[in-house]
Amino acid sequence: MEEERGRAWGPWLVTALVAVLAGLVLYLSHRSTTRADAEAASATARASEAEAAKEQLEAKLAALEAEHAKLTTEKDQLNTEKEQLSQTVQEQEAELARLKATYEDLQDKLKKEIAEGAIRLSQDGGRLQVDLVDKVLFDSGDASISTRGQEVLTRLGGVLSKVDDKLIQVSGHTDDSPPTQKLQATFPTNWELSVARAVNVVRFLQEKGGVPAKRMLAAGYGDTRPLGANASPQGRARNRRIELLLIPELAAKRNPAIAKGAPAKATPAKGAPAKAAAVKPAVGKKSASGR
Repeated sequence: MEEERGRAWGPWLVTALVAVLAGLVLYLSHRSTTRADAEAASATARASEAEAAKEQLEAKLAALEAEHAKLTTEKDQLNTEKEQLSQTVQEQEAELARLKATYEDLQDKLKKEIAEGAIRLSQDGGRLQVDLVDKVLFDSGDASISTRGQEVLTRLGGVLSKVDDKLIQVSGHTDDSPPTQKLQATFPTNWELSVARAVNVVRFLQEKGGVPAKRMLAAGYGDTRPLGANASPQGRARNRRIELLLIPELAAKRNPAIAKGAPAKATPAKGAPAKAAAVKPAVGKKSASGR
């Protein structure tokens, strides 16, 4: 009986063991699969993170390369500007040296008239100005150049003919007395008189002094730029003058109007309008008394 009973439980026991083993195998298999899936998901996440980090690094690298290129360009521009500035400074220094030499040459050639007060030299920065009172160049009431004036302009032309880096503006100025009624047919106003005298000086410097015409321009300002008060004889005498302004080429290039010979664009003196006129010179004609 016990043997038969043992045989009866045997198959059930085997089946139970098989079931337990199968469940254990399934559990272990499921656990392994779950772990593998988790590890795969984790690896995928790490790969995504690594890819994102790589993209960020590439973006930073691209930004750094762009910044480097920008800095290199700016450095090249600064070097170019530095070279240009250095060249400009050298040119200005050379220009000032030439201007000083011209100034000293004029002082030597015109020392007699300078000592008499008939001619004044002045230097302002890169500009050189020669002021000649009218009696040095013209007889009283005349627009043509006097014998003494020709001698003075010949010496002046000897210096200016060697100046090849400046524009020479010759401007005529008068006092405020209008031309006499007799002379108004030739010089209706002081504009015509001032321009005629300036043009005659320019022509003489070109024809007798050897100064290139392309470096000169003539302007007339009439009585608009007085140096002294017209109420006194001394002031009126100062106002009747011819001015020669030597403008460096660098300044002329910066102001195209000057380079093109447009005196109307010249910088005016304080309180005076920038006006100019141009007429055919009336050589040998008489002006208002004392001019």
